[in-house]
Formats: sequence, C-alpha cells, structure tokens
Amino acid sequence: MSLGAAGVRHRLVALILFALLGSAPIANAGWFSSEQPDVYVVDPYLDIHTGPGRGFPKFYVAEKGETVTVLKRRTDWFKVRTERGKEGWVPLSQISNTRDEGGELIDWGLIGRDGFVQRRTEFGFAGGDFDGARTLSAWGGYALTPNIMLQVEASKILGDFSDGEMALASIVLTPFPEWWVSPYFALGTGILHIDPHTTVVQAEDRTDEVAHAALGANVWLSKRFVMRMEYRRHTVLTSRNDNQEIDQWKAGFSVFF
Repeated sequence: MSLGAAGVRHRLVALILFALLGSAPIANAGWFSSEQPDVYVVDPYLDIHTGPGRGFPKFYVAEKGETVTVLKRRTDWFKVRTERGKEGWVPLSQISNTRDEGGELIDWGLIGRDGFVQRRTEFGFAGGDFDGARTLSAWGGYALTPNIMLQVEASKILGDFSDGEMALASIVLTPFPEWWVSPYFALGTGILHIDPHTTVVQAEDRTDEVAHAALGANVWLSKRFVMRMEYRRHTVLTSRNDNQEIDQWKAGFSVFF
C-alpha cells in the first residue's frame, strides 16, 4: 500500500477527527467556577464542620429544605454559608446530594479516585519504545461509562534509519476503575506511516493499516493526575503476504476531568 505525502496527512487527520467527533462530550455545566451557587438540602440534614476535614468538629446542622450558598472549594470539601449566616465546611459526600433551584443534581467535578471513576474526559502524553525506536505520544479519551472509554492517539516515531507517524483509535476497558492501581485492556486500529532516512537510494515511503491489543495499568497519583504504563502489540497489515508484529512499551501521565 502506498500513498503520497498529502494523502497520508489527509488519512491521519480524517481518522483523528472521526474518532473525536464520534466521542465528543456534550458541554458540561458543572459548578467548578467562581460562581457562588445556592443549593437546597434534600437529605434530613447537612453537617457543617469548622474546617475542611473530618478532624474538625461539627458545629451546625442545616435541615432539609434549607438553602446554603457555596463559597469555595478545597479538594473534596466545600465552604458554605447558611440562611442564618453560619459559615463552615461540608464534605463532597454530603453536598453531592444537594439540588439546584430546578431540583436537579449538580455536577461538582469530582477529584480523587472517586473522580477518576466518574471522569468524562482524559488527556495525556507518554514516551516509550517502538521496536527499538523512540516514541512520543499524546492521547485524549471520552468515557462512555466508568469501565469503557473511547480514545484517540497520535504518535511520533524516531528511529535510527526511519521516522514515522501513527494515528490510532481504541476502545479501553477498565474493569476496576476504583482501584488505586487499576488494570485496563484496549483494542483498536489505525494508520502507520514510515519515512526512511535513506538518501543514496530513494526508498519508498510506507503507509499501512495497523491493529493492536494492549494491556496496561493506571496508577492514581493525586487529585486529577494518573500515571499510565502500557504494553501494546501491533499487527501491521502490509500489502505484502506477511504481516509484521511490533511490540511497544510506554509510560506517561494523564489528567482527567
């Protein structure tokens, strides 16, 4: 299979745009801004602490139907003001069950391992080895469920005798997203373009389709950051009779929202 340089670029861009548009999330109207929203207590009560932590004592209880104003956030704790002017701190576990003025649950943009489980988008970068060549990769993903994510990835391959570019679209399965070290599996397809360095004899550029399977692990670090380690097996579907098998190892970091 052989394409001109313009054709290669067009196929790479088309693959990435198709995957992104197919998985693009609807705009999130979550409360993670400088606004001070009023929320309504729907549980029998809302415990208010003197500080942002379980070690701080409770000093006031907001009752069901009462309105509280959210002033600011510190990780998984929210500073609030009650109708009577009492100011204190409420944990995410309690405030996540309050409602807005329309009676709808509010998206508080969870942080931490609970946030990773309920993430919608994830973006990251990594470096690694691709059959002896160095690779630099960037990816973005959209979670359909806590266990299933659609992901697109673009990679630059830097070798001694040739360079290359690769664009992939994958489905990532994470059976235990709540674990601190969370294994995942991935299957996908894409396009690989190889550009040889030869100058004495002009070698032909190669563009081939690839399929891959991957096994990896996400390691939750802190707040919104995750370290990712992965082994991937690529099958290059060449125009010749023999397909090529390539191993890839990589490690990197991602941030989720």
